[in-house]
Amino acid sequence: MKVIKNKKAYFDYEILETFEAGLVLTGQEVKSIKTGHISLKGTYVVIKDNEAYLINANVPPYQPKNAPKDYDPSQSRKLLLKKSELKNLFGKAQQKGLTMIPLRVYTKRGKIKLEFAIAKGRKKADKRELIKKREFKREKERILKI
Repeated sequence: MKVIKNKKAYFDYEILETFEAGLVLTGQEVKSIKTGHISLKGTYVVIKDNEAYLINANVPPYQPKNAPKDYDPSQSRKLLLKKSELKNLFGKAQQKGLTMIPLRVYTKRGKIKLEFAIAKGRKKADKRELIKKREFKREKERILKI
C-alpha cells in the first residue's frame, strides 16, 4: 500500500505536534484504502464525548455494485486513541486558533493508521513567503549544479 498524504495541509497549516491513531473501518473500507482509494482533502479531526472522529474523509466502496445500500463514503470514522492522549488532545484543541488535521494514512503491521497533527492556520502573506523561499531554494540549487 502506498502512503496517502494530505499535501495541502503542509502548505495551509503550520504543524505543531503530530499524533498517530488507528481507524475503525468496515472490511470493504479497509480493502479500498489498501488499494489507495481515500481522499483527505477537506478533512479534519474532532473530539466529541471523549472520542475522536475523522470527519469528511471520502472512502469510496471497494466494489461499488456490491456495496450496502446505506453506505455513505464520507461518513465520520472513529479514531482509536488512549484516554491519556484524548485528554491531552482535548486540552490543546480548545486553544484558540488551533485545529486538528490529518496528514497521512498508511499501514503499520497490517493495520491502517492515521497520522494527524495539531496545527495553526497560515495567513495569505505567510503562504506567499513560503512560496518565495521554496522558489529561491530551487533556483539556488539549479545554479550550483551548473
